[in-house]
Amino acid sequence: EEDYMSKLIQDVNIGANIQKLRKAKGLTQKDLCAKLDLSSRPMIQSTLAQIETGSRNIFLSDLIAIQRILGVSFDELFEGLEPIKKSEDL
Repeated sequence: EEDYMSKLIQDVNIGANIQKLRKAKGLTQKDLCAKLDLSSRPMIQSTLAQIETGSRNIFLSDLIAIQRILGVSFDELFEGLEPIKKSEDL
């Protein structure tokens, strides 16, 4: 059973940044999934696609693994993302 407390809720789309950084490194979704598998965080391509479009939440462990695989800083991963006002988070 998955521990849902460890999921990062995408109220802003970090997936778009993941996609941009992945493409900048010349990796396909399939490439990134293969590298995630090697780092003991297996992910199927359709799940990655949903994360990149913001339609699926991401596990914090997966985000850390992606950050390490892409060799980017967390600043780069979170670049341009602004917190939304609680009143908008309905």
